[in-house]
Amino acid sequence: MANRRDSRIEPSFEEAPRAKSSEGFSVSEEDRVVPRSRKSTAKGRSAKKSRGRGRDRSRRGLLGIATRLVYWCFVLCIWGGIAAAGIVVYYGAKMPAATTWSIPDRAPNIKIVSVDGGLIANRGMSGGEAVGLHEMSPYIPQAVVAIEDRRFYSHFGIDPIGLSRAMVTNVLGGHFSQGGSTLTQQLAKNLFLTPDRTLERKVQEVLLALWLEHKHSKDQILEMYLNRVYFGSGAYGVEAASRRYFGKSARDVSLSEAALLAGLLKAPSKLSPARDPKAAEERAQLVLAAMRAEGKISDKEYKVALSAPATRAPSYWTGSENYVADTVMEELPDLIGEVRGDIIVDTTVDLTLQKLAEQSIRRLIDESGKKLNVSQGALVSIDDSGAVRAMVGGYDYSTSQFDRASEARRQPGSAFKPFVYMAALEAGRTPDSIRNDAPIKIGKWTPDNYGGKYYGKVTLATALAKSLNSVAAQLTMEVGPDAVVEAAHRMGIQSDLQANTSIALGTSEVTPLELTSAYVPFANGGYKPDVHFIRRITTGEGKVLYENSGGSAPRVVKADTVGMMNSMMTGTVEIGTAKKAAFNWPSAGKTGTSQNSRDAWFVGYTANLTTGVWFGNDDGSPMKKVTGGALPAQAWHEFMVAAHEGVPVRPLPGTWKSTPSDTIVPDEIPSADASQPPPAPPAAVGQSKPAAPSQPVAQAPARPVRTARPAETVDAAGFDMPSDSGETASIKHPVPPGNVGGPTKKRQTSILDILGGG
Repeated sequence: MANRRDSRIEPSFEEAPRAKSSEGFSVSEEDRVVPRSRKSTAKGRSAKKSRGRGRDRSRRGLLGIATRLVYWCFVLCIWGGIAAAGIVVYYGAKMPAATTWSIPDRAPNIKIVSVDGGLIANRGMSGGEAVGLHEMSPYIPQAVVAIEDRRFYSHFGIDPIGLSRAMVTNVLGGHFSQGGSTLTQQLAKNLFLTPDRTLERKVQEVLLALWLEHKHSKDQILEMYLNRVYFGSGAYGVEAASRRYFGKSARDVSLSEAALLAGLLKAPSKLSPARDPKAAEERAQLVLAAMRAEGKISDKEYKVALSAPATRAPSYWTGSENYVADTVMEELPDLIGEVRGDIIVDTTVDLTLQKLAEQSIRRLIDESGKKLNVSQGALVSIDDSGAVRAMVGGYDYSTSQFDRASEARRQPGSAFKPFVYMAALEAGRTPDSIRNDAPIKIGKWTPDNYGGKYYGKVTLATALAKSLNSVAAQLTMEVGPDAVVEAAHRMGIQSDLQANTSIALGTSEVTPLELTSAYVPFANGGYKPDVHFIRRITTGEGKVLYENSGGSAPRVVKADTVGMMNSMMTGTVEIGTAKKAAFNWPSAGKTGTSQNSRDAWFVGYTANLTTGVWFGNDDGSPMKKVTGGALPAQAWHEFMVAAHEGVPVRPLPGTWKSTPSDTIVPDEIPSADASQPPPAPPAAVGQSKPAAPSQPVAQAPARPVRTARPAETVDAAGFDMPSDSGETASIKHPVPPGNVGGPTKKRQTSILDILGGG
């Protein structure tokens, strides 16, 4: 027992069971007083408590993160607001004071109208007049607001909702696709800023938009926007765009047309119907859908508009009236100086006559252009007061803006001969004066007749009607080239003219406008009026800036000379080279054809209108046997018949009674050789009767013959000489060639002597 007390054995529950001691005392797991299941339950409860405390700690962590996130976002917003305010203040400080801000003047528009008030063209930076919101089609503002800024009437110049939506779209898309600018912001940009996409410009745009909203009503802002915004194809403002694309005013635009216009604002140049009609129409359909969604139009209107899409005008710049508009624009600075505001220019042009002239020129070229190798034509018509009633400067303005009527200088050929004959009449000849139409030689120049046919002894009236070159050359030698040049300039020719013998056949170049204007004194009795296009210029408020008072036209040719010239040139239309021009009005005129048919002319007149027509090619290439009595006479006839419809018939001014053909020859027939000096003219200029008669010469009856291509000739100075146009006739027996006026007497002479008629 003592040993047992000295060696006490402690129980162990955690260690593996050991072999029983020799004493036989041991405690196993089964000997525990507390059952195992109760101990396990206690452990489970402890674990659950630990997990609950973990979840609480997790919840408190997430809430803390969210709280911190909100806090820092709030802080960042405050600092962002401060930064934004600083940027606004910085860029705003760089702008002028708001008290000095004002709406800049709209680029002035020049409205050019016809004599009856019809629109010819709008010119200027805007290209269209300003139209009030109440004047234009109501569909236009509705369409623009629906597609561009549907909250326009509710926001204060900036649309936070639209701006946020645009930002989100751009961020998600990864690129800039939406701008979020309101119509007010777009107007601010158009009025004051450049299109640069910079932060500075955007800040300034916002400030200006707020100022616009403060100073102007919504309708005023929308009206300014629509009258200034760019619609593509050079059209600024809704009126210019309507004219450009539909050929009508913005007042008359339909729903489908308004949708097309509104659709252009997204990308004016790209979506222009003049460039891509399909893209423009697809965009217009989106606009119509937006209008329906916004309740601007009904389902019925939507369906009707889809079934009848907008139709684009053929071409805005095709009309020949644009040649008139260009001329008017050139004259404005001399009449009123710099244009500072919208003005209205009342012209003398009659749009009905203008369209008639254009149709005639284009029809003849369309029908005969390829066959006859002719590509261009021009027409000018002037009344007795000098007012231009119509002017066509070419076949198609859209393909060539060069004005052949007022700018192209071409050889007039025999259309210049009336000035030769007028100078001869003023020097004492008469329409009954006789000349020998036969081959002649002036120095080294032999001016052949068209087709080489000659008439022999003829009156000046017959010579002019038949456009005989030899007689015109003789008359130039008689009166001298200087007298011919002086007569032409006195009548209205402004171009420089070479005073040489070749001037008899129109080798000096002139424009159709000045040649036509030089015939006006024949039509009005001898007076040279101021040729003009503009009657009056007024401001939009009606203030008169300029008015053509007309004034008194000076007399440039005597009445009896006018009578004789009209008597002779009437023969051109009745029996001469321009028989295709004749109609049931007293008319007169002269044809002309330059060498190898490079130019074909007819200038004719009645007591109401003087009209000149030219056909040819810009590069000077020859036409195929086109003469003044062909296409030009036909175009003149078509135009003049329509222009005189319903107008009372008036005779040409002046009277002249021709003497019988078997009477005494009024004056001598001079030598046509350059070696013989021209005879001295009678002392009294404009004398109607000669001093000494000669023997009568019977004129053989003429018969028509087939015409041939004009012969090429060269004068003493090396000039290519034009042959004349028109139908010619020979007498029954051929006229033998020979030197007119006797044998040639040679003498030493110079080139200057020859060209001067010496």
